Amino acid sequence: MTDNIYEALRESHEIQRSLCRKLLRAKPAGDDRQALFTALRIELAAHAAAEERFLYAPMLMDDMGLDSSRHALAEHHTMDEMVEKLQSLETSGDAWLEHAKKLSEKVHHHLREEEKKFFQVSGKILTDTQKHRLALRYRRDYARMQKKLEAA
Repeated sequence: MTDNIYEALRESHEIQRSLCRKLLRAKPAGDDRQALFTALRIELAAHAAAEERFLYAPMLMDDMGLDSSRHALAEHHTMDEMVEKLQSLETSGDAWLEHAKKLSEKVHHHLREEEKKFFQVSGKILTDTQKHRLALRYRRDYARMQKKLEAA
């Protein structure tokens, strides 16, 4: 049982970091910026849905995980709102790039906090068997959500 929920989540975290970096370097003209933003939007949404179901929900059931789960859920909500704002702006504009930078900062902050704090708290609550099972369920739901969001 080598695979666990944290390895599964870190894979998506690395994709998010990479997409944020590429997005901020993309030229305003052309389709790169829009394609990268779409990829990031789908990645964030698929990851958040599966993570909330298969890490946050079990953590909410334990008193020790309550505060950190609520905080993480609030940050997901904030990022959703930031993505919505970006969708309403023209990708070639300065305002869009400014909001994209803020989203990137929020994503990086959230991932850092999750990996440094949340994983440690949840690691004390979940058994090794639970971590393995949650990884399988997370990966399955993450893939399903990606397909659903790409088709939308």
